[in-house]
Amino acid sequence: MPHDLLVLIDLSPARSQRLEAAGYRLHVTPSAAIEAVLTNGSIGFTAQQMTDVPRLGIICAQGAGYENIDLAAARARGIVVTHGPGTNDESVADHALALLLAVVRDIPQADRAVREGRWAQSRHPRPMLSNKKLGILGLGTIGQKVARRGELGFGMAVGYHNRQPRQGTCATYFDTLPGLAAWADFLLVATPGGVGTRHLINDAVLAALGSEGYLVNIARGSVVDNAALTRALAQGTIAGAALDVVDGEPLIPTPWLALDNLILTPHIAGRSPEAMQATLQQVLDNLDAFFVGQPVPTPVPELS
Repeated sequence: MPHDLLVLIDLSPARSQRLEAAGYRLHVTPSAAIEAVLTNGSIGFTAQQMTDVPRLGIICAQGAGYENIDLAAARARGIVVTHGPGTNDESVADHALALLLAVVRDIPQADRAVREGRWAQSRHPRPMLSNKKLGILGLGTIGQKVARRGELGFGMAVGYHNRQPRQGTCATYFDTLPGLAAWADFLLVATPGGVGTRHLINDAVLAALGSEGYLVNIARGSVVDNAALTRALAQGTIAGAALDVVDGEPLIPTPWLALDNLILTPHIAGRSPEAMQATLQQVLDNLDAFFVGQPVPTPVPELS
């Protein structure tokens, strides 16, 4: 018998068909019939939404993040919450390096200049990535994969800031984020979202990064203070930034549209075909296990 699944994220027809073929009846609005929810960390699922679907037994967060799911409310109701760690890490790490290369080497602007007949005017020198210093905020799985690409691919020195030092890494630990920013040529945001990381990238951190420094964010838009970044880019406090995520997305701060030292992509770092297939399969594995009474493969950790 089909199970009723409330889908809060965008799904392609092929992905919807795959869920339906696996025995799930898809809904886009809440109803009393809903037994499962498919969401992600950015969209989340609130306590009130849980109240509105009294038969709900499982919430699946597509991707690793789950910061906007009310875990306390879910646990109080006995609702299982799962997420998708490891399914899109390689894709996100690839995109992080693509953004870094694009902003440091001025690729979009150079392409536009050539197309507009401004060949000579666009041939200004741009920095290298090789042998520079890469600072990473959040040395989790994705952060480590970016670090490996930077170190092995470009000979970068790698530093990082976490709440605590991470064992088993050769990267240099910095106990403050401004200290990491002051050391780094490039600062990559790879930390989870949520209240604890909101606006960690602020005026002070951007000032420490400096006028030759670059910021890349492939984590959550909420980690970066939009107003502080606007000031830093407009005033030359930092050299440039490249963002795949924006606080308040898909809305973009109007001043950003005029900034030539800012590159934006529409939250696509994890949207490679390979990653999307793996992510959906993990959702199905969790749903299938739950509905046959087995432990789900990737529950959100109890201490979250």
